[in-house]
Amino acid sequence: MSVLIEAIDLVKRFPVGKRKLHAVDGLNFHIETGETVGLVGESGCGKSTLVRLLTRTLEITDGHIRFHGHGIALIPPRSMARHPLRREIQMVFQDPTDSLNPRYTARETIAESARLLTDTRDSTKLSALVEETADHVGLARELLDRYPHQLSGGQKARVGIARAIVVKPRLLILDEPTAALDVSVQAVILQLLDRLKREMRMSFLFVSHDLNVVRLLCDRVMVMYLGQIVETGPAQDVFLRPLHPYTKALIASLPGGLTGGAATEADLLVGGDPQSPIDPAPNRCRLQGRCPRGFERCGHEAPALRAIEDHRQVACHLA
Repeated sequence: MSVLIEAIDLVKRFPVGKRKLHAVDGLNFHIETGETVGLVGESGCGKSTLVRLLTRTLEITDGHIRFHGHGIALIPPRSMARHPLRREIQMVFQDPTDSLNPRYTARETIAESARLLTDTRDSTKLSALVEETADHVGLARELLDRYPHQLSGGQKARVGIARAIVVKPRLLILDEPTAALDVSVQAVILQLLDRLKREMRMSFLFVSHDLNVVRLLCDRVMVMYLGQIVETGPAQDVFLRPLHPYTKALIASLPGGLTGGAATEADLLVGGDPQSPIDPAPNRCRLQGRCPRGFERCGHEAPALRAIEDHRQVACHLA
């Protein structure tokens, strides 16, 4: 496999008066061609900010993003909408209802993406492309002339996916794509996404709070905490043998457990609030105060993300 997208020392800070909120703080990672990478972490850890940086809808503070060998970090968000690489990076949003224009039919929604990001202008060819894409995602053609309020949650999800894949992207970023759906519909949509990935040879960045889905769908997992990646590795390895205390806490919180005893109640985070992301202490582990295994060194030396074994990296003094 070859590297499709790579982040190098990626930083995003937001001004808060005279201080800075460290939303994304020095991330280094890559996604390979045809790979599905899961991104997990509690709310407020920086996942959504990272997604906006990768899709170039938000200015970066520092660092680099390379997509298929091209540097894209300096492309202004306003310019990215018309940039030739825009069609290569597409997104499926969390809530299919909120992400669809209520004034557009399903056909118009899918066609607009193709019209803006490809050279297809002929109405006949555009209609044929929309119908072909609808068939690909399992959306009945008789539904194409309906508005979002006339569609079920699963049908709206298919419209959102069709809008993203109609331009044949290389990278599809999925932000909690099934969170707003019924459980039975979630399974069908996840099966659809898995099939599309294989057939279209796309790469996925799958952002989710549902660890069971991440384990089943993803090749590799990145765990974020307060703007930093604290663990990354093959999904099965991370879930069966988590190495970072925060990863262990996430897995231990799953109903019924997932790892056959690899994470227990003793791994749950201790009480207390997370550290503030506003000007965090640079020489302190960000999990200190919540970590059940913290010790003195954690208070004066921030652990770096380092290779522990093949294909695994962990930011913890205990690893």
